[in-house]
Amino acid sequence: MDKSPRIAIAYHSGRGHTGVLACSVKAGAEAAGAEVTLVTVDAMTDAKWETLDTADAIVFGSPTYMGSASGKFHTFAESTNKRWAAKAWRDKLGSGFTTGACKAGDKHSTLAYFATLGAQHQMTWINLGLHPGWHLSHESENDLNRLGYFNGAAGTTPGDLPVDAVHKADIATAEYLGDRVARHTAIFLAGREALEIR
Repeated sequence: MDKSPRIAIAYHSGRGHTGVLACSVKAGAEAAGAEVTLVTVDAMTDAKWETLDTADAIVFGSPTYMGSASGKFHTFAESTNKRWAAKAWRDKLGSGFTTGACKAGDKHSTLAYFATLGAQHQMTWINLGLHPGWHLSHESENDLNRLGYFNGAAGTTPGDLPVDAVHKADIATAEYLGDRVARHTAIFLAGREALEIR
C-alpha cells in the first residue's frame, strides 16, 4: 500500500475540552502514519465536506450535553442526509470520542449515537479496544480508559475547570484511539488493495 490512511476528525467543541481530545486523537493517528485533518462541524464549508468525503475514516467527536451529542453536532449529522442517500460514506471506517463534566454523565449515549450514525451511513465501526482501567483496587485514575467506555474514547473534566485541566489519562486514551483507528484503517486499505489485485 503506497498511500497513508486519510483520517478526518469531525467534531464540535463547546468550551475547548473536546478540542483537546480531538487534537489527541489526531496526534495518535499521525504517530501511526496517517494523514489527519481536523474538521470543526459547526461551520461546514465545501472544502470541509470534501475532506470528509475523501477520507478513509471519520472519527466523530462532541461533548455530551443532556445525554447526547451537542445540538451543533446533531445539526451537522442531520445535514449528512444527502450523503446518506447517495451512500457516499459507505464502507468508510468510523469511531468516536466524547467528554463531559460528570464521570458517568451518559457519555455512553453519545458514543452509541455516533456508532448508530456510522451504521446509518454503512460505515464500519472501530471500538476503543481496551479493557477498563481503574476498576480494581490496585489500579488508578491514571490508567488508560479510566472511565470504562468501549464504543470509543471518553473523558471527564469538572465543569468549572479550564481546558488545561483535561486529565492526562483521557488525553492518552484519545491518543490510543487515534493510533487504533489509523492502524485498522491501514489494515482495511491493504486488504482492499490485495483483493483488487486478485
